[in-house]
Amino acid sequence: QVELVESGGGSVQAGGSLRLSCVVSGYNGGPHCMGWFRQAPGKERERVADIDRSSQANYRPSLKGRFTISWDNTNHTVYLQMDALKPDDTAKYYCAAGRTNCPSFRHWGQGTQVTVSS
Repeated sequence: QVELVESGGGSVQAGGSLRLSCVVSGYNGGPHCMGWFRQAPGKERERVADIDRSSQANYRPSLKGRFTISWDNTNHTVYLQMDALKPDDTAKYYCAAGRTNCPSFRHWGQGTQVTVSS
């Protein structure tokens, strides 16, 4: 079974940093696209960033420069480095994977909560 497990969420003060991790397993042939999404209460789910096997990355324009996505192919782990966090970044963050070129997201993790206080 395909399984995506996120970790690294928590509570931080504004201006702080967190690094989220997503470990993917049970994916025959491996994914071609990995991504991070987030959803805050009462809001639509939104794409944070995605990355393909060649490490080409795409970011939500408002987040570019503060967030960095990377993919460690050896350890089958995708990371999201989040710097200069703001209260508006508070949301549940989800990892997703797909078999075709980005954007492609068929499998999803359970999510990890990020809370940023003023």
